[in-house]
Amino acid sequence: MNGQEKITVYVDSDLEDIVPVFLQSRQKDILSMERALAEGDYETIRLIGHSMKGAGGGYGFDAITEIGASIERAAKQGDKDAIKRQIEALKDYLNRVEVKYV
Repeated sequence: MNGQEKITVYVDSDLEDIVPVFLQSRQKDILSMERALAEGDYETIRLIGHSMKGAGGGYGFDAITEIGASIERAAKQGDKDAIKRQIEALKDYLNRVEVKYV
């Protein structure tokens, strides 16, 4: 998913007030996961991944759902490198996503 081009996501205009908060929460999740990873707290990472997996699609962010599922899976396996890769994928996605309300 690395690159510079924007990723456009079309979201229902009814969610216009909620989506910025949702995306900001994912930025906070990144910090929480990085801290948990440094502490070897895979359960916290698993819970965050599970939450992302459940929430992303409801807002139209299928990539967040996929990344969340991958993070949850990697945390269950204690796979530090896979978690790092998925955190980087999430950072990249959040930096490139462009929301258009319809």
